[in-house]
Amino acid sequence: MATCLSTNLQAQDRFPDGTAVPDWFRQDSPTDINKLGKQYRITDFNVVNDSTVIQTSKIQAVIDQAHQAGGGVVVIPRGTYLSGSLFFKPETHLHLEEGAVLKGSDDISNFELRTTRMEGQTLKYFSALVNADAVDGFTVSGKGTLNGNGLRYWKAFWLRRAFNPKCTNMDEMRPRVLYVSNSKDVRISGIRLINSPFWTSHFYKCENLKLVDLHIFAPEKPVKAPSSDAVDLDACHNVHIRNCYMSVNDDAIALKGGKGPTADKDDNNGPNYNVIIEDCSFGFCHSTLTCGSESIHSYNIIFRRNTVDGAKKVLQLKMRPDTPQLYENIIIEDVTGNAASFLHIKPWTQFFDLKGEKGIKMSYAKNITMRNIKLDCDVIFDVNDSEQYILSDFTFENMTITASKKPEIHQEYISNFKLKNVTVNGKKIK
Repeated sequence: MATCLSTNLQAQDRFPDGTAVPDWFRQDSPTDINKLGKQYRITDFNVVNDSTVIQTSKIQAVIDQAHQAGGGVVVIPRGTYLSGSLFFKPETHLHLEEGAVLKGSDDISNFELRTTRMEGQTLKYFSALVNADAVDGFTVSGKGTLNGNGLRYWKAFWLRRAFNPKCTNMDEMRPRVLYVSNSKDVRISGIRLINSPFWTSHFYKCENLKLVDLHIFAPEKPVKAPSSDAVDLDACHNVHIRNCYMSVNDDAIALKGGKGPTADKDDNNGPNYNVIIEDCSFGFCHSTLTCGSESIHSYNIIFRRNTVDGAKKVLQLKMRPDTPQLYENIIIEDVTGNAASFLHIKPWTQFFDLKGEKGIKMSYAKNITMRNIKLDCDVIFDVNDSEQYILSDFTFENMTITASKKPEIHQEYISNFKLKNVTVNGKKIK
């Protein structure tokens, strides 16, 4: 029987559009691998504790055997095991014991090229270290680590960028750490995901996704881990992210879903909705929560009871001129800490393509509430007025902010902008 671990989720909770939060968000039990079928310890199948030998094929053979036998749990015991891309099958699971490290190869040739999802497109690209497609009920659990081993990739990326400043994120070949797609009832819990060469965890068209008690890290220095987003949600719904720590050299949580002038008409794309992010802590990141840069519609997003320490931005809305976007019904509440920028909304200028069409695609952000905030920042209202988008129905309520560089709030940039009990640098804003 599912037990309620989210005691702060009350029965009367509603999403910002007024719809009731489903009971699924209130029900959660720790992953019990003893209830998931036979356990397959990889060291029982000629896989050895050695961080220098690629063992992809041996580990994949264990996954395949578990699948062929009707399912079970692939267990990584204490030690370090080097691998390229692995593909989990229906009824299979991954468990990393304490002290276990599944380490990604730093040679891209060990990662398969397959049709996948990357930067708002469906295309052929490199698989992640751990992949699960159409694996309903998939779990990753334990106290071990998925280590992307990204240093060599990061150095190569920055060298290429120095040689060609116009190179895109995908020009340098890099794998992700975890990619789950087209799956329901997915639970990722307890583990560490570190040092990703590219995005750390990416979820595409997943429904009923729980991310619990995770530690996600990629460095900002001495070598920056480029595009190491902690969690990318790509056309997902019913997502609960709880009690996680995230510190990466890009966005912590990014809501994606497609890009381009006709992105909203492509069945490969889709919205993100019914997402609750709570009781998490954020270290350095470019933004704790971002809509974009490849997104067409994100709504019913709740971000609450989170702490921030050293983020560049709290909420960022990336407004692409080549993509029709709608960001609506978002609540940011009960947030404390410090960040360079509180609210950041500006035209996106990096790597966009109207594909021959004339004129920008208008975007919209509306019904966004930010309340019960206590924050130290440099800039509270980091927003540009632009003909590319329309901003409406924002509310700032019960906020105590110190803004060391720019304390101004330009209410004229937003239609129907309500300020209630907002204090900036000790002065109440009217």
